[in-house]
Amino acid sequence: MDVDYGDARSILVGFGAGGVVLLALYSIVGLEDVLSALSRADPWLVAAVCAAAVGWLFAWGLALRTVLSVIAVEVTVLRSFLLFAGATFANNVTPFGQAGGEPFSALLVSRTTGTEYENGLAAVASVDTLNFVPSISFALVGVSYYATRFTVGDEVELAAASILALALAVPVLAYVGWRNRHRVSDFVIAAAVPVGRALGRVVPRVDPPKESQVRHRIEGFFGALERVGGDQHQLALALSFSALGWFLLSVSLWLSLLALGHSVPFAAALFIVPLGSVAGVTPLPGGLGGVEATLILLIVPITGVDAQTAAAAAVLHRGATYLLPVLLGGSATAMLEADNAHGSASD
Repeated sequence: MDVDYGDARSILVGFGAGGVVLLALYSIVGLEDVLSALSRADPWLVAAVCAAAVGWLFAWGLALRTVLSVIAVEVTVLRSFLLFAGATFANNVTPFGQAGGEPFSALLVSRTTGTEYENGLAAVASVDTLNFVPSISFALVGVSYYATRFTVGDEVELAAASILALALAVPVLAYVGWRNRHRVSDFVIAAAVPVGRALGRVVPRVDPPKESQVRHRIEGFFGALERVGGDQHQLALALSFSALGWFLLSVSLWLSLLALGHSVPFAAALFIVPLGSVAGVTPLPGGLGGVEATLILLIVPITGVDAQTAAAAAVLHRGATYLLPVLLGGSATAMLEADNAHGSASD
C-alpha cells in the first residue's frame, strides 16, 4: 500500500488539532484534578477495561468474518481480528470516523483476502450498517430501564429523544438509498468519471477511469450487499457478534467509572456509549476530542459523578477503545501489508 505523504501530513495535522481540543477540554474541566483521579484508579480494573476493548475488537472482527463468508471470502478468526483492528486503525486516524476510514479498510480487506475492492467495501459497509442495529437497541433498553428505576431529568429526556431520532432517521435514509440505488449509481458515475479525468490530466500516474469500469464496480458493490442481505442465518450471526461488541464497549465505560471508585447503573453505560460514538463523525481523527467532550457531557448529568471523574473515566475508556486500537491496528496493518507484499513477490 503506497504511502501518500500528503495524507500523512493531513493525519498529523488532524492529530495536532485533536490534541489542542483535548488540552482545551481538560483545562476547562481541571487537568490536575483529572490526573489526581487517574492516579487513584484501580490497576486491575484498568486492565479489565483494556481486556473488554480487545474483546470488542474480536467480536466485531468475527462479524466481519461472517459477512465475508457470505460473499465467498474465507478468513481465519485471527486474520479477521487483524483485519478489523486495521479497519479500526484507519477509522481512528482519518477525519469523519468510519466515513473517512472505509476506503482504506476496504483496500486492506481486498489486498489481504484477494477479493475485488468492491467486495471488500461492501463487507466493511455491511458491518458498519449492522453495527447500527444493536447500538440503538441497547440504547433504547438502557434509557428505558433507567427511566423506570431513576428520576429522569432533562438530559435523559434529550438522550432518549436523540436515540429515537437516530432509530427512525437512519433506517429511513438507508431504505430510500437502497430503493433508489440505480439513481445513486448514476449520480456517482456522473461525479466520479469527470473528476477522474481531471486528475488524469494533472497527475501523470492517475489513469482516468472509464464509465464502464466505474459502473461495473458499483454494480459489484450493490451485488455484494444483496448477497449479504439475502443470507438471513449469517446476518443474524453477524448481528449477534455486533451486539456482543457493543455490550463490551459499554462494559469498558462502566468499568472505567468503577476503577475510579464510582459504581453507576450499567444501564447508563448502555446508552451513553452509542450516543458518544456519534461524535466520531467530527472532522478530527476518530472524533478525537469530540467523543471525549460528548462522554463528559453525558456522564455528569446521567450518572451524577463530578466533571473531573467523568473526564478521567473518558480518558480510561478512550485509552482502551481509541488509543489501544490505534496501536494494535497499526501493528496489524503493518503485518498484513508485509504478508501481502511477500505474497505478491512470491507470485
